[in-house]
Amino acid sequence: MRTYEFVSPKHPDKICDRIADAILDAYLKKDPDARVAVEVMGGHGKIKITGEITSSATVDLVSIAHKVSDSDYDVEVFVSKQSPEIARGVDNGGAGDQGIMVGYACDETPNFMPRGYELARQLCKDIYAQYPFDGKVQITLDADRINAVVVSFQNSKTKDLEELVRGLIKADRYFINPAGEWSIGGFEADSGLSGRKLVIDNYGPYVPVGGGSFSGKDPTKVDRSGAYMARRIAVGLLKTRNAKEVLVYLAYVIGVAEPVMKNACIFHPEPGRMGGEWVEVEGYNLKPRDIIATLELKRPIYEETASFGHFGRGFIWE
Repeated sequence: MRTYEFVSPKHPDKICDRIADAILDAYLKKDPDARVAVEVMGGHGKIKITGEITSSATVDLVSIAHKVSDSDYDVEVFVSKQSPEIARGVDNGGAGDQGIMVGYACDETPNFMPRGYELARQLCKDIYAQYPFDGKVQITLDADRINAVVVSFQNSKTKDLEELVRGLIKADRYFINPAGEWSIGGFEADSGLSGRKLVIDNYGPYVPVGGGSFSGKDPTKVDRSGAYMARRIAVGLLKTRNAKEVLVYLAYVIGVAEPVMKNACIFHPEPGRMGGEWVEVEGYNLKPRDIIATLELKRPIYEETASFGHFGRGFIWE
């Protein structure tokens, strides 16, 4: 049995991701070479933005936070310029930090994502279209059968929500607003923090994640650009090697352009073939500058990635 979950764009953690990426986009619109690394925390009347920004552009961070959160919360900004030591390494074409990036692809769905992940994402999107509020869904698969569906959405009547959910997905068991109906959600109900929904941002709980947050980081941070390239490599290997699953691992050193690790594990579908085949990744330019150029990552495209996952949505890195 495997369980997957998803949250709506109005979940407090996702509001923070969306603010962080809206800030990044605002800088990139004016200055494609902006260095941005911001974290956002919000809840209960306060939004705090902290991090490092170096740019020739001027951006109204407070207005962005108000617009994305749809609130008039007090916004506190604690931002400095990128440290000269980090800047020196990036200016020379090196990675903006050390780190490990994981890419994944499988043959379970047309967009090469895990089936349970796709079921949870689509269910969350369909419910959010009717109830554009804070919400969560969870799906448990027992082999190919959907064993259980859990849905909690703000400002919904349980009877109406259950009718909607049953029409969207067939399951053995349903848990609809299991703690009761609720009208207080988002920042009013709970605090949020950017980068806290990494498993949802990636591939679900059965695929490793490198550990680095995506939102609020410009593409010189390989946490983001390296992960996007690892996904492209995984999809490419899945297709060219007729594989069932592919895991790609990249690792970088701060200030160094070439990765110190570039491995892939290819799982084949042939009967009786056990385990995976480890290969070194070849044929890809994996220096940060090359990744940025190949995937056109200096464009203001990131706020869209902060809702409903970074992969399996037809972005250029797919």
